[in-house]
Amino acid sequence: MIFYESSHSQSPLISRTYGAENPNAVDTDKPVLVMLHGWGLNSGVWHSVIPLLAEHFTVISIDLPGFGTNSRQLPKDYSLAHISEWVSACIPMASIVLGWSMGGLVAQHIALQAPEKVKRLVTVASTPCFEQKADWHGIKPNVLNAFEQQLEADFGKTLARFLAIQALGSPSAKADIKQIQRHVRKFSAPSPVALLAGLQLLSSVDLRHTIASISCPTLRIYGRLDSLVPADGIPLIQALQPDCVSKIIQHAAHAPFISHPREWVELIVEFGT
Repeated sequence: MIFYESSHSQSPLISRTYGAENPNAVDTDKPVLVMLHGWGLNSGVWHSVIPLLAEHFTVISIDLPGFGTNSRQLPKDYSLAHISEWVSACIPMASIVLGWSMGGLVAQHIALQAPEKVKRLVTVASTPCFEQKADWHGIKPNVLNAFEQQLEADFGKTLARFLAIQALGSPSAKADIKQIQRHVRKFSAPSPVALLAGLQLLSSVDLRHTIASISCPTLRIYGRLDSLVPADGIPLIQALQPDCVSKIIQHAAHAPFISHPREWVELIVEFGT
């Protein structure tokens, strides 16, 4: 494992590279897979699947600004455009870019704004628009508002509740939550600014009218039991990006790489190699 600091003058984000003979130069025959985590968490969520993925890919794991190793790195304007610009600076040309949940918003935005960086796109339990609309399935606005209010009072309880919702419906829900918490706690606590701004991104970002312009091959992986990205909304996403490949893991919820790691890895290996 090596640490890589982006040369981008305004975004010295740190990433971690796995599975490359010479990670500093990323000169390997393996495809490069860049992984972006979701809200409130960090690269620790990938702990159990990185060894499996590193057999097939050079894996680069990036903590989003304000989270994990990059908890002290914050753009002045915590917008999707600025976050994506910072993260993009860490991504080698022609990478496979994978984003889970909120990280999927960043991955989609990079695919749209910096297509030279994204050879293939993978979203996991993600969507172009997280908030429920009159014509769109998603998270109810009052749920996101409640998280924002609770966040100010107690981050720990807010995150625990958010994790519980993520695992809701999974047969291994309790074990899933414990596994995520165990590995995430090895990293620095997230920035309060990034936590609040991240929730606001989940409630405000709407890429529905732009994802048809994503030019690279796209794989979208869902959990059928996911309450944050409901399965009945998958056809709506597919209609907006007809060329994407949609795969549903039947007994998974919002974190299929935790509850069904081998099935999840197989989908990515099939798509990316």
